[in-house]
Amino acid sequence: MELRTDSPPRFRHAVVTGGAGFLGSHLCTALLESGCEVTCVDDFCTGRRENVAHLVGRRGFTLIEADICHPFDAEVAGAAGGSPPDLVLNFASPASPADYLRMPLHTLETGSAGTRNALDLARRHGARFIQASTSEAYGDPQEHPQSERYWGHVNPVGPRSVYDEAKRFGEALTAAEARARGGNVGIVRLFNTYGPRMRGYDGRAVPTFVRQALAGEDLTVTGDGRQTRSLAYVDDTVRGVLAMAASELLGPVNIGNPDEITMQELAELVIRLTGSPSGLRFVERPSDDPAVRCPDITLARGKLQWEPVVAARDGLERTIEWFRRQPS
Repeated sequence: MELRTDSPPRFRHAVVTGGAGFLGSHLCTALLESGCEVTCVDDFCTGRRENVAHLVGRRGFTLIEADICHPFDAEVAGAAGGSPPDLVLNFASPASPADYLRMPLHTLETGSAGTRNALDLARRHGARFIQASTSEAYGDPQEHPQSERYWGHVNPVGPRSVYDEAKRFGEALTAAEARARGGNVGIVRLFNTYGPRMRGYDGRAVPTFVRQALAGEDLTVTGDGRQTRSLAYVDDTVRGVLAMAASELLGPVNIGNPDEITMQELAELVIRLTGSPSGLRFVERPSDDPAVRCPDITLARGKLQWEPVVAARDGLERTIEWFRRQPS
């Protein structure tokens, strides 16, 4: 069966945990615009109410403030005015280094107890469940590009391990749900995603560079700047996630852009696109920072008929324009 990826699949009622976060809020918007009821669950430890302010008050949208580390089925049932959920997207987790290093225990608990509670919600209602994992599951990879068959090279006790291992455990728990209970579950490994609604101080490269460039500050490039990342614009990532939701795949499936760029090249591109007088300032590279990051998306292309379509220059221009409009 050919799968359309130019519009979200039609579900009746989706629950999006972490729905007020950067990526979660874009998923909520896409699903609501497809005609799906959407229940957004967020504890606002990193998510922001302004990310979903344009959805509040719209028919079919419900916002629940709750920590998924505690069972939240009752809140969903009490707030929803329509059908039971047939899709649960588990996107709750601190995702930026600035956040998970500040909240290490909460990050681990969200990936373990939180994932368990989200899986329980999906199982009770017979809903399709999608676990948002990450390219960080590959650690500092010794295989390049990274395919889903690669098991990773992760420091289990390093400072980044609280995020890496939380996501790896979430994958294991999701896969166990499929094996032990026959759950309708899927796992997406998301590579670096950027776009509007990112926070300028969240520690990730794109918002940091854009914020610094617009302020006329030197852009802080870690290490020698030769480490690579593969950047997917948020609209492409949303299409990939929803294509996975509409499928019957367990995965994991890489969702990312296979075009690599070095951090120095990215910084220089941001400077050109903003017209900033900024220069580059090289700073110490963080512990366990991956040297390379690039997805093999053969599986996504073949099984989901998905691949990114937004060029880096176009996506960055849209992101920069959004940051320009934000209050200083």
